[in-house]
Amino acid sequence: MAGSSHGHNPAAWTGVTIAFIGFCIAGAFMVLANPLGFWAGMVVIVLGGVVGLGMKAAGMGMPKESEAMQQARIRAGEMQTR
Repeated sequence: MAGSSHGHNPAAWTGVTIAFIGFCIAGAFMVLANPLGFWAGMVVIVLGGVVGLGMKAAGMGMPKESEAMQQARIRAGEMQTR
């Protein structure tokens, strides 16, 4: 994973951070037995996904790999397994 930079972009970080905050909100309100607060946390979790996808669509996500880069990655992987 470290070689692919998977998820190392502003869209991923922002979406995951917002979703994490939503999990914290939902978890706190679950312990407090407050259904309205729990569902508010769930809405924040979904909002994190929407924001992440929106940022990806705006060009802040990972760029698509070219065909040459994909082939080079496959050849490098095959060389390491030998």
